[in-house]
Amino acid sequence: MKNALDVKVGLTTLLVFLRPYRRQILFALIALVVTAGTMLSVGKGLQYLIDDGLTSGSQAGLNKALLVFMGLVFVLGIGSFCRFYLVSWIGERVVADIRQSVFAHLLTLSPSFFEDNSPSEIQSRITADTTLLQSVIGSSLSIALRNSLMLVGGIAFLLVMHFKLTLILLACVPVVVVPVIFFGRRVRRLSRNSQDEIANVGQYLSQALRHIKVVQAFSHEDHDVQRFSHAVDKAFSVSVKRIQQRSWLTLMVILLSMSGIGVMLWFGGKSVISGEISPGDLASFLFYSVIVAGAVGAVSEVMGDLQRASGAAERIMELLSAKSDIVGGTLERFEPQAEAENNIIAFEQLSFCYPTRPDHAALNNLSFSIKRGEMVALVGPSGAGKSTLFELLLRFYDPQQGQIRLAGHPLKDYSLKALRKQFALVPQETVLFDQSVYENLGYADRAASHESIQQAAGQANAHEFISRLDKGYDTRLGEDGVRLSGGQRQRIAIARAILKDAPILLLDEATSALDAESESKVQAALDPLMKGKTSLVIAHRLATVLNADRIIVMDKGHIIAQGTHTQLLESCELYKRLADLQFNQSAQ
Repeated sequence: MKNALDVKVGLTTLLVFLRPYRRQILFALIALVVTAGTMLSVGKGLQYLIDDGLTSGSQAGLNKALLVFMGLVFVLGIGSFCRFYLVSWIGERVVADIRQSVFAHLLTLSPSFFEDNSPSEIQSRITADTTLLQSVIGSSLSIALRNSLMLVGGIAFLLVMHFKLTLILLACVPVVVVPVIFFGRRVRRLSRNSQDEIANVGQYLSQALRHIKVVQAFSHEDHDVQRFSHAVDKAFSVSVKRIQQRSWLTLMVILLSMSGIGVMLWFGGKSVISGEISPGDLASFLFYSVIVAGAVGAVSEVMGDLQRASGAAERIMELLSAKSDIVGGTLERFEPQAEAENNIIAFEQLSFCYPTRPDHAALNNLSFSIKRGEMVALVGPSGAGKSTLFELLLRFYDPQQGQIRLAGHPLKDYSLKALRKQFALVPQETVLFDQSVYENLGYADRAASHESIQQAAGQANAHEFISRLDKGYDTRLGEDGVRLSGGQRQRIAIARAILKDAPILLLDEATSALDAESESKVQAALDPLMKGKTSLVIAHRLATVLNADRIIVMDKGHIIAQGTHTQLLESCELYKRLADLQFNQSAQ
């Protein structure tokens, strides 16, 4: 009983996706009932064909019986066509809706969710698991309903025709159902495990192919092949266990159901010999017996599919039920408060630990403010917390203590779209998509014209190399922009930020991958862009921020000094050491 309830709970979660297509479902059910009813009527047609056609010796009776029989077959064919088309359409449409809903929901989750859940494993859920659901909704579920109707209808016909023989047949049904429940529980558990292992295979495959250059550079192919083979074999072994359970289930159903038919035939043959029933009655009874046995077998077989679908539905619904740690506020517009007229950004006693490193403080009681139009540079060793400030500003995470104010309002007061609209980010690791240059730059502004995109690319010193690509701005860049060099990818990211034209610029080592000549040109483009805007710049190369209004030196999540370049050379030992190291190396 618990097994059936588990399937019910797993599949009822899909009802929300089925409701919009009630009309199609109704038509499909009508077609299903028609086909099931027609199939049941074929048994009586068979009896009519034998008793009134073959055994009567009348050619006219045979012709009439055959016409009735063929008419039923024609109705059965038309009904089956309608049922198959409608049910398959519903399956494809529902799965498409599920994929869209899951993807849309995933984009609302905070980055911390993806630290604990591998994107490759999530991808497997959206593809492999939903494909399994499509098979069940578009086929298996229809088969289960159709055979359930035929089971009930067949038993009803049998009871009317011969009560004694029907009881013999029904006595075998519980013997068939018990293995279905017993093996069904195992199939469902193993199906969930099988889907998890398949996801692990996909995850390993994705990682190896995405980092193929690293794999080959270290001659790691043989080792990775062995690890991948181990993952595949593990998934295979789990699948074999599931197949064994389903095979045992099929064997038990066939043996028990057909044994019941054999016993029924023995009793029915005796009744024909004694004259209690006609040959047509026995043929019709045999037909309905096969229908009932086949229905029981089909339902038991489909139960395995339903068990697998229940596991897949659970994995999908886990994604849909995931809650984001970051919830936006209600403020939809950037409205500075009077007391924040000068300070556009204020960090107030921030303390923050990443969810995956709860014992390590990335920021510790940090406070400072940034004036409107000010250019502030953040410098310090790796791990000082510089990039963390950007992630908190964009509300990828929220601090455990303290708060950040934007134009006087706490960040949590803004809706996420309104908040992030105020920032243009150039990350240290440029992210590009396997789309055209136009599409990649269009991430900044979907309404931007091609002329505006090209102008932004020109300012970022990217127009020249883009024009030399095979198809210019229509060239697909490959996954992660694999067709471009590191410096070219970074210039695309800078052009994207220029195109967005947000009031606050966040530059995380924006020129780190550029050669000296390109860096000079990009810096020349960024300088006028920053005028009149607030800029927060992370820089390891101090030469790029010598003209900053203020330089903040960070170390281990603390601010240890701030001031101009000249002031910090005199007052901050860490900054002086960094400056001496870089500028002395440059001089050499």
